Amino acid sequence: MCERRSAGWQEVSRTLPEVYTTSVAAQGELILVGSQDGIYRSGDQGHSWQPANSGLTHRHIRWLSIHPQDAQRIFAGSEPAGIFASFNGGLTWQARPEVFELRDRNRWYLPYSPEAGCVRGFAFLEEHGYAAVEVGGLLISKDFGDSWHPAPGNQSPDESLHADVHSIAVHPSSPNLIAAPTGGGFYLSADGGLTWRNRYRGSYCRAVWWDPTDKEHMILGVADGVDRNGRIEQTRDGGLTWSEASAGLDLPWQHHMVERFLQLGDELFAVLSNGELWLTSLGIITWERILPQVAHVHAAVGY
Repeated sequence: MCERRSAGWQEVSRTLPEVYTTSVAAQGELILVGSQDGIYRSGDQGHSWQPANSGLTHRHIRWLSIHPQDAQRIFAGSEPAGIFASFNGGLTWQARPEVFELRDRNRWYLPYSPEAGCVRGFAFLEEHGYAAVEVGGLLISKDFGDSWHPAPGNQSPDESLHADVHSIAVHPSSPNLIAAPTGGGFYLSADGGLTWRNRYRGSYCRAVWWDPTDKEHMILGVADGVDRNGRIEQTRDGGLTWSEASAGLDLPWQHHMVERFLQLGDELFAVLSNGELWLTSLGIITWERILPQVAHVHAAVGY
């Protein structure tokens, strides 16, 4: 765990040293960590841990998310692709069987693994939920995550969403405003996933930060291919034009890219695919590497 002190961000403790972590979610005293072999739960801010795998039929967890309106309602995305829901703060889990059926019927897959796809991102706003499936498209829930179905725009006759969805974001101003970084560009929907527009063609991207106060302003982790020529760009007109947001960085990164963004207060963290952690103020974009002694960062969460 790390915290900001007068001398900057510092590591204050380490926990679960033998666990290969893939994701983390936290709220209040509760912390959940996903791994390649299940979920670990702490109810005391990480001082003690217990496995929390009751009901998990897939133990390789790719992402965890706590519902912003109900901390007892938590979701886990797995590899092979599945969604597991907890309604008691992560103590036990229930599979969403319709996701397994969709996976098998549509033959979801991964280009780097024999498993049938994975669920690697969630976004929630009120009763609306979205789940990013690699490679399978976008899933939507309109009942607080109780049930899931494919986004209509997965097969839109106008411009369908690329099936290789790496993460998903919903703007706090409306559950209909969705952003999807994919293996085939960066997509935006203004109608809840019914139709899409590719706002960064010819790119490969995994992460986006969406300004909660300005829906036209986004920061995107973009590359030319998988971990190839990674860079950071931003738009202030809803994706019509893009410019560098790279002060402090030596770009492009030849062999890595941004994996995730995390906003904490007026600062933005970037987790890179090589495990580095970078930070900038959101006032003036100037990146600096922090905590270089902490290697192989896979996810970050603030609480």
